[in-house]
Amino acid sequence: MALGFEGLIPMRSWILLLCAFLFWGCATSPTPAPTIDPASARTTGQGPVVGYRAENGAHVWLGLPFAKPPTGELRWKAPRPPEGWSEPREALTFGSECIQFAGPMGSDAEPGSVTGSEDCLYLNVFAPGTDSADAEPPGKGLPVMFWIHGGGNSIGSAHVYDASVLAVQEQVVVVTIHYRLGIFGWFSHPALRPPGTNAPDASGNYATLDMVRALEWVRDEIAVFGGDPARVTIFGESAGGTDVFSLLIAPPARGLFHGAIAQSGTPMSSTRALAENYIEDPDPGHPRSSRELLVDLLVADGRASERAQAQQALAAMPAGEVSTYLRSKTPDEILTHFDGSGMGGMYWAAEIIQDGFVIPLAETLDLLEAGAFARVPVMLGTNRDEVKLFAMMGTEHVTRLFGIPLWLNDERGYQVETEFPSRMWKLGGVDDPARAMVRHTPGHVFAYRFDWDEERTLLFADLSKMVGAGHAVELPFVFGGLDLGGRGSYFFDEDRLPAAEALSKAMMSYWGQFAHQGDPGRGRDGSLPRWRAWDPSGADGLKVMLLDTPADGGLRMSTLSVTREGVLAQIAEDPRFVDIEERCAVYRSLAERSQSLSRAEYEAVLDGGCAAYPLADWVRD
Repeated sequence: MALGFEGLIPMRSWILLLCAFLFWGCATSPTPAPTIDPASARTTGQGPVVGYRAENGAHVWLGLPFAKPPTGELRWKAPRPPEGWSEPREALTFGSECIQFAGPMGSDAEPGSVTGSEDCLYLNVFAPGTDSADAEPPGKGLPVMFWIHGGGNSIGSAHVYDASVLAVQEQVVVVTIHYRLGIFGWFSHPALRPPGTNAPDASGNYATLDMVRALEWVRDEIAVFGGDPARVTIFGESAGGTDVFSLLIAPPARGLFHGAIAQSGTPMSSTRALAENYIEDPDPGHPRSSRELLVDLLVADGRASERAQAQQALAAMPAGEVSTYLRSKTPDEILTHFDGSGMGGMYWAAEIIQDGFVIPLAETLDLLEAGAFARVPVMLGTNRDEVKLFAMMGTEHVTRLFGIPLWLNDERGYQVETEFPSRMWKLGGVDDPARAMVRHTPGHVFAYRFDWDEERTLLFADLSKMVGAGHAVELPFVFGGLDLGGRGSYFFDEDRLPAAEALSKAMMSYWGQFAHQGDPGRGRDGSLPRWRAWDPSGADGLKVMLLDTPADGGLRMSTLSVTREGVLAQIAEDPRFVDIEERCAVYRSLAERSQSLSRAEYEAVLDGGCAAYPLADWVRD
């Protein structure tokens, strides 16, 4: 189906393009299983495995189990080490993606339906290749880069990340993982922690513990794949970046990694009360808390006719009956009570729960400020235009047909709508945590902002303005995949592609050098501009590496930093706003959508003209 213009880009390609930058990829059809390479034979603690050789020479092993399937009684329990095997395991295909709502692309499932499997705790290894299974692998002792995919912690998979280019070019071993998603990964209810339950099983943080278990697997097994278990760098994007922050503060993860890169992540967590309580409780729960879910399940089953009766029934149910009831439900029966209409099928529930064992009983930023985190080198970054990827799908400033963005109808309005929330994203994901951490690890905090915005014009859509340096656009640059699975011509201008490829190589070089040395320095070959650590000395201190092509200033250090007060003042003074309503809409967006303003801050910057923009009840105090 075309967009009404004969011979022009089909709607399917537009959707694929959006998917490519949300999750970097979007597989559209199964690919034939590769051929076993005898030189890839390895013996792990679980048993022998054999993989294949990629076209670029990398050795690849897919679908290696790092935990038992978390099914049946193991649903909502900490992961257990996997069973072993005796015959060589052919590690040629990915393990199943974890339970989630199907998005518009990525599988044969109908969008909005439930896809994936609870049996999904598998990882993948990409390493520089060898010529013989008997030879010492040339990558022996190489740094390990441990990738955590994004997707709002409710969708996504490792399937779309080909890390072979990064592994070969930067001489690292890359591990990509699956972890339980959404309500199956983070779920807290008293019935799941009866007396005598151990702390991991009682935590509610099963997905976080999946990541810890995968890191334990790396510690124990990665040497046979050529990796050095004493040099492990965790890195992730979006929700994966948020998970990086959670691992930094998680005591069970301590000592399992030695560097961390958070790409467009934010330090956040949820209280037990938010995860468990009813919405009308004195300490209100999330609308999709465990108790709210149980009410809906009982009503749907006919065991209660309405909410109050379901609450009474739950109060009378023994804990063992509640836990058995929850584990008896199929993924479809559970997810039918969640709204999967978010971009790509995302839905929202409490996650990264402050349980006191996996996640300490405090806000993540407070823990960073107190120095209660793993003292390892960190690299923090965001993209200059983070929110544009999301805004273009809903803003009035973009003309859409059948939901597909066609062109900007108000460039000025679009820019002011997206600019300040993107700055706040940088504040939450880079500047605030950097200022907190650098006091405890001076010289070991590095920051970046990805500024590349040289996309092509597609039909009437100037993607350089509509998408720009949007959310996830840095991913193909980091992994060396600017062809976007064969769809790069829809996004990259042919004349400017060489500059983009050079930027990609530079970024991989910085990321690789950080994995090798804990400092991005001048890249792997020493030819790039020196990436300096965050200087806390004052406004004139260098803070952030700007990542761009020479046409827009190139790779360069900057004093750029963001404060909450500064952003609020900029909104108040910016002459581009045409009226008070437009200015207030930006304040409201910061307060409601990202909750990056408190109620007091919101009210302090508004005047009577904003009375038409009341805050939702859930804006934080």
